[in-house]
Amino acid sequence: MNLKKLALSALAAASLATAFPAAAAAIHDGSKEHPLRVMLIPADGGTEDGTKADFLPIFNALTKTTGLNFDIKVGQSYGAVMEAICLKQTEIAFFGAASYLPVRDKGCAKLLAVAVHKGSSVYYSGVFASTASPYKSLKDTKGARLALGDVNSTSSFIYPVAMLMDAGVNLTRDMKQVVITGSHANSLKAVAEGKADLSGASFDSFEKAVAQGAIDPSKVRVLAKSEPIPQPPLAMSTALPESIQKKLKDGFNTVHQAPGITPDMIRGYGGSKVDRYDANFPESGMDVAGKKMALVDDSVKAEILKKAAQR
Repeated sequence: MNLKKLALSALAAASLATAFPAAAAAIHDGSKEHPLRVMLIPADGGTEDGTKADFLPIFNALTKTTGLNFDIKVGQSYGAVMEAICLKQTEIAFFGAASYLPVRDKGCAKLLAVAVHKGSSVYYSGVFASTASPYKSLKDTKGARLALGDVNSTSSFIYPVAMLMDAGVNLTRDMKQVVITGSHANSLKAVAEGKADLSGASFDSFEKAVAQGAIDPSKVRVLAKSEPIPQPPLAMSTALPESIQKKLKDGFNTVHQAPGITPDMIRGYGGSKVDRYDANFPESGMDVAGKKMALVDDSVKAEILKKAAQR
């Protein structure tokens, strides 16, 4: 590019900054004017207000203890949240393990914190069956109608699929029908209402759906439970200044002990109370789950989506 073109480019950039001074100066630093943007995956398929309400208590507590301000939104899909953090449209995101790992590997994000619930930082996925169905194990589910959640969901899609593959089931060949419902709750509801024989979902989502009366537990049973999976992580953009990254990590590590913070404020996934948050959870802990999830690569996902489109 010659000097004349460089000068014109600089002039154009200066003109844009003058025309849109707020946009040019809008650095999201956690101030009241420019809060840190938080985007949540629509993990349970609830309303946007309901999903926000799950996490508002912990972020309100962090505002009290750190002075940082947050603007919380819910993504339209797992993929939308993944895209947002890589496009620097959000500073903090709540993911499942399966949706976090690709953005971490692209250099877009790093671990911020995971919840500790009942002394543990793991949770479980599972395959749930209609109580009216004849299936006794994953191996004998051929011919079933299977309901799965979002294609990027760790526990409502990827882990259940991996569990079935481990059991020798070829979903595209062996399943009578595959339905993509978009969420844990919708998949469980499909089984409870007799619209599917099997569903993939997290045990947290199953327990929440039962507690809220969304499904009749007498119509849904556990067919198989996964090995432990790291709790869905909160991640932060690698573009954040180191000082804010440290403030966030220190804040999550200590918020449960801070004066004026009640146990009711320490909440997370599904709105459930948790013991605390661990901002020192190692990246290697996410990699263990990654090995299992590697079975469900893009080609497997594409085949399942193709199967789902046939109905």
